[in-house]
Amino acid sequence: MPYVNIKITREGATTEQKAELIKGVTDLLQEKLGKNPSTTVVVIEEVDMENWGIGGLPVEAFRRQIK
Repeated sequence: MPYVNIKITREGATTEQKAELIKGVTDLLQEKLGKNPSTTVVVIEEVDMENWGIGGLPVEAFRRQIK
């Protein structure tokens, strides 16, 4: 029973986009690993921007740095 946890920043991903992620990951596990879609669990967690960091910086500062 695969369990996939997707973490994204809370920036307005739509319900439709999340449904596409869930379906896409489920399909990929079935196609590549032969996993049963009916027992595949996908959880999407949205993390507030101030709780996300990359390279020692809050994500907003990191993004400004790479632009």
